Amino acid sequence: MLQVKRIYEPPSEADGYRVLVERLWPRGVSKERAQLSLWLKEVAPSPQLRQWYAHDPAKWDEFQKRYWEELEQATVAVAQLRQMLQQGTLTLVYAARDEQRNSAVVLKAFLEQSP
Repeated sequence: MLQVKRIYEPPSEADGYRVLVERLWPRGVSKERAQLSLWLKEVAPSPQLRQWYAHDPAKWDEFQKRYWEELEQATVAVAQLRQMLQQGTLTLVYAARDEQRNSAVVLKAFLEQSP
């Protein structure tokens, strides 16, 4: 099972592997409270893409396209996530406020749609 969850939501046993998919550590969250299995910065959007997008809903469609292209190049990190997913539940942990338009949502779709 593959799911996404904000880092500010309490962890649960149903999360399985909890992987932070952000380049920057989320504000106000201790490593103990995060209870992560892994922090996989390499699969997060590039700093240039993140800064360009700036969580502007008008740029969402283009952000998804550009981030998808970056994910196609991040073969090692993506393979690591696929391996974890084969072993059990994988929760992609993100920090963005927008629960519908964030990089974890795009990453989840990428993992579900590509081999």
